[in-house]
Amino acid sequence: MFTISDFVKDERKKQGLTQAQFAAKAGVGLRFVRDLEQGKETVRMDKVNKVLAYFGYVAVPGKIEGK
Repeated sequence: MFTISDFVKDERKKQGLTQAQFAAKAGVGLRFVRDLEQGKETVRMDKVNKVLAYFGYVAVPGKIEGK
């Protein structure tokens, strides 16, 4: 499964940005970018959407497979 953390990391690398550079451009802290890219499960959704907005995306509710 392709996760938000995978997406953010891949897109950041495609743009040739370090985590620190990306954090500054997206308007979030470096620690948040690191936690997000490592798949930390308790990140703030407002910040996730701030990061995704940098790439022109937003997180939306989705159905869990098998439920």
